[in-house]
Order: sequence, then structure tokens, then C-alpha cells
Amino acid sequence: MPLRITLRQLEYFVAVGECGSIALAAEKVNVSSPSISSAISQLEAEFGLQLFIRRHAHGLSLTQGGARFMDLAREVLEKAGALNDLANDITGKVRGPLNIGCLVSFAQIVLPQLRRSFVDTYPEVEFHQFERDQQELFEALRSAKLDIALTYDLNVPPDLDFVPLIGLPPFALLHETHELAHLEAVSPAELSDYPMVLLDLPMSGEYFLSFFTALGITPMIAERTRDIAVMRSMVANGFGYGLANIRPITELAPDGRRLRFVPLTGPVRTLNLGLMMSEGAQNSRVIRAFIEHAKAEITPLRAPGLQVRAPGVRHDF
Repeated sequence: MPLRITLRQLEYFVAVGECGSIALAAEKVNVSSPSISSAISQLEAEFGLQLFIRRHAHGLSLTQGGARFMDLAREVLEKAGALNDLANDITGKVRGPLNIGCLVSFAQIVLPQLRRSFVDTYPEVEFHQFERDQQELFEALRSAKLDIALTYDLNVPPDLDFVPLIGLPPFALLHETHELAHLEAVSPAELSDYPMVLLDLPMSGEYFLSFFTALGITPMIAERTRDIAVMRSMVANGFGYGLANIRPITELAPDGRRLRFVPLTGPVRTLNLGLMMSEGAQNSRVIRAFIEHAKAEITPLRAPGLQVRAPGVRHDF
């Protein structure tokens, strides 16, 4: 008898196996929880195999057979993706799924416009976006949960490739009445006498603190946050200065208060915004199309007046 299963069912099954929860898997693949549950039940009925142990307090865990089944299901999905790439190469079309990651600290500024122009150019691409910190991007690329990621060249490991697009030097964010807000540029040494609101994401926090350790200085960290919008509002309300590499569209914090952006001088490293991917990812026509599109949209632009192209609109980062 022929198997009555679909690639979509296998995709849902793998998502549940990775997330350990139907609700989280539904969020990940952007479908309803009943659709996920139905797919799992159909697979179990078709193969006569219990794939998960259901624990009310702890979600779902794979059975021993389910773990072996998931290994092969991943392989089937990978082969199916290769078929899609082959069809794209033969037909010259760009279509199929594309999972894009973006560093959470600048996703709100860069990704929506870039996605809009890309899907308008390639409407047959199924575009899915995920905002993550740097370490999470590494892990998602290695596990093939992401195809490619927009991020900085910050601690990129040797097993991942990085294509730089544009350099973004760091700057200080200051309350508009801060004692240093009138300066054309400011050094870490000058900032060290004032309280700091640190953007404390994995690797990002260490990067910003390196400006001070290079001078043998310890900054006065008044507050830490993993949310760049919170950092901006904290600075705008006078709780300290902040550090960043990418500017928002306006000089206003999310709560409407005004900020000053002052370039940093001294031993401060410029970060390159670019594309990170697994080795061999550019064999995919869809990924190649996204790389070329990002190069065309971002590479020609200059920092700090960086802009993502949109008809009649200019945005400073």
C-alpha cells in the first residue's frame, strides 16, 4: 500500500520534536495547534508508531522510535529541499521556502523593508523571519533551522561563512541635556565618568565593554537590558548613556523623548553588517537571490547615513 503522508506533516512533526510543544511548534511554522496535532495523529496512525510521550506538565518528548523517525524525517525534508533547488535551477525561477534570521538589535529597522522589496521581486518565495541574538543565530544556522542570517561579524565561528555588506562604527546615545551631548565625538574614557545603560545581549555586551577594557577602564554600569528599545528609552529618560552601531529612523526614543547620537573615538572596532550562512548555502538559488538582493539594497549605502531603499523614503539607521 502507498504511504499517505505529506512533506507538510513531516515538517510539523519535526517542529514539535525540536520545540517539545505543539503550541511552540505551531508558532514556529505559523499554523494552528489543531493542524499540528492532526498531522502528528495521522503520522502515528499511518505508521502504527507512537512518536511522542505526552506529559501534561512537561509538553511532549520523543519516544525512542520517534527520535529515530525524526532523524530520517529531517533527511527527507532536506532531500525535498534539494529537489526544489534543482527545479529552480532548471526553470530559472526563484521560489520555495526561505527562513531568514536577523539579529534582534536591528531587525526592526532593517528586515521589514528588505523583506518587502525581496518578496515583491520574488513573489513565489515563502519568506519566514526570525529575530534572535548572535548565539541563537549560530545554533539555528548549524541545525538548518535558518537558511541565512542578517547580523554583525561578531565572533563568527569558522564553520559559518560571512559576507560583509557595510561597516557600522559605534556611537554613544545620550540624553539631549547630557553634559557630553554637545560634543562632535566622545571617547570611552570621557564616558566612563557617567552611568551606562548596557545593551547586554550575548556577545554584544562584551563588544561594547571591550572599548573600556582596552583602556584599562571599568565603566559605571547603572542598568542592563536585552532590549535595544528599552535601552533607548532609559537613556532618553536620563538613566545613563548607551552604545550601539545602528541608528533608529528618528532621534526619538520609543517613548517620544529626544536622543543625541555622538560618534565614538579611540580603540573602538567598527562592526560589519552582513550575511551569515552555513558552508555551501549559496548552492541554493533562493539563497543566492537573497544575497544578491541584499547586496544591491544595502552595500551601496554609506554609514552613518545608511538607508534601505524604498520608493521616495529615506531612513537613517
